[in-house]
Amino acid sequence: MIQRRAILAASAALLAAPRLGHAVTVGVTATELKIGNFMPYSGPASAYGVIGRGDAAFFKMINEQGGVGGRQINFISYDDGYSPPRSVEQTRRLVEQDRVAFLFHTLGTPTNSAVVRYVNQRRVPHLFLATGADKWGNYQDTPWTIGWQPSYRTEAQIYAKYMLEQKPNAKIALLHQNDDFGKDYLIGVKDVLGPRFDSMVTVATYEVTDPTVDSQVVSLRASGADVLVTAATPKFAAQTIRKVHDIGWQPMHFLSNVSLSIAAVMRPAGPERGIGIITSAYQKDITDGTWENDAGMRGWREFMQKYLPEADMADSGYATAYNASFTLMQVLKQCDGDFSRENIMHQVANIQDLEVPLLLPGIKVKTSATNFHPIRQMQLQKWSGEHWERFGEIIEGANV
Repeated sequence: MIQRRAILAASAALLAAPRLGHAVTVGVTATELKIGNFMPYSGPASAYGVIGRGDAAFFKMINEQGGVGGRQINFISYDDGYSPPRSVEQTRRLVEQDRVAFLFHTLGTPTNSAVVRYVNQRRVPHLFLATGADKWGNYQDTPWTIGWQPSYRTEAQIYAKYMLEQKPNAKIALLHQNDDFGKDYLIGVKDVLGPRFDSMVTVATYEVTDPTVDSQVVSLRASGADVLVTAATPKFAAQTIRKVHDIGWQPMHFLSNVSLSIAAVMRPAGPERGIGIITSAYQKDITDGTWENDAGMRGWREFMQKYLPEADMADSGYATAYNASFTLMQVLKQCDGDFSRENIMHQVANIQDLEVPLLLPGIKVKTSATNFHPIRQMQLQKWSGEHWERFGEIIEGANV
């Protein structure tokens, strides 16, 4: 009996021990690859829910084309309501119960901040986050996490440089969400203004649970500012545009790139109220006739008509989903059938000048073991009342 117990104990220990030379393939079977996601399908940032729907539709298309590496993609996406505690709950569910291979395109700075330590401790790839927080490029501290879109900090640097060229003695009002998302804009403006920041800038913040930002807008106008930087998600961006117009304030107005959607922001605000607003672009404007005969745009329209026929074709969230999912597919193709977590991260850090269908010409996706900021370039654009009009050159931001 003692000998039998010893054999069983030794066998159990052998099974529990890590297999040297064998990478972990959680979430992978002979026929399936499980990918996890959380998205605010409800709550204050629910306008972004279209991104999750776009991701799901893209993977449906891939599955109909035969999948990847001989496997069908099982994309599991849960609603977290843009609530960090729910993000934690849904992430644990995805990792521990659903046992996904990796997380993809999870949305939000506060929500991803709530789970980043957990997924890195678990060594779960946390890929192409739908947030531009600068810290997602911190490969030293969070080597299993990588962003996708340009950093908010880089974006703010670009705005600050341009506003100083146009208004060297500007009085600046900065309205930002009171979390890491908003604070990246604060840091980016400080990077450019340096010691002049305190004398040039008046700051107001809002909480994502606030009903409106009307009072903040009124107080910022009272500061005498002639430049306004709005670092806000769609609901609050639309409120800001409306209020600025309705109180007769006419600052040079910069708007965070995550809120440039015509369907989710400019239309609800009133298209005429936002004329002259400046934002940045790295993706093609899906409403701009300039791209009418563009091959990438034609492919996207065909995809939308087949897989999301009821969707609002003016909502840029679908373009974001298409581009990020396209990038992921390149990584999965590079994996060449080895979907171990280690190999996935190796391939994520080896993207070489990838041309993505709906990125602006000249902007490419590139990563390395020491570059977890896949997109570093942007171009300024201005709202005409009907669409965004690009101007100036492609600008590459430098991370400080």
